[in-house]
Amino acid sequence: MGVPKRRWSKARTRSRRAHWKLSGPTLVECPQCHELMMPHRVCKNCGFYDGKKVIVNE
Repeated sequence: MGVPKRRWSKARTRSRRAHWKLSGPTLVECPQCHELMMPHRVCKNCGFYDGKKVIVNE
């Protein structure tokens, strides 16, 4: 099995990892108010989650 002859420098490792970027957040449509929201979270607009009112907006 091949073994590296010498250690990779920090600069080389970090430049290799620089391309592992995060993409933007995934958004879905709220079934109640049809606003865009993050999946598996309470809707910030209407306060519903899983068809139930969780947050009472005043």
